[in-house]
Amino acid sequence: MNVNLSTPLTGISAANERLRASAANIANLAATNQTRASAEPTNVDKVPEREINPANEVVEQQSAAYAFVANLKVLQTQLNTTGALLDIKA
Repeated sequence: MNVNLSTPLTGISAANERLRASAANIANLAATNQTRASAEPTNVDKVPEREINPANEVVEQQSAAYAFVANLKVLQTQLNTTGALLDIKA
């Protein structure tokens, strides 16, 4: 039986990268050259860089945390389903 875990693991990784980029933006608020870090895929059309807004970054961090938890739930469900199928088959 082949279990493909790449989808939830990729989602977890993407959420982690979004959280990292947002945290870096918050840490760089005091810098004179505020360039906003982004964790968007390279094949997406680039939006113009905007000024760092702390409220937007907090929302981005919350969104990344929810995406992280959702992908963990998908991973957990997938592993539980695989375990149940193996129990039935055994």
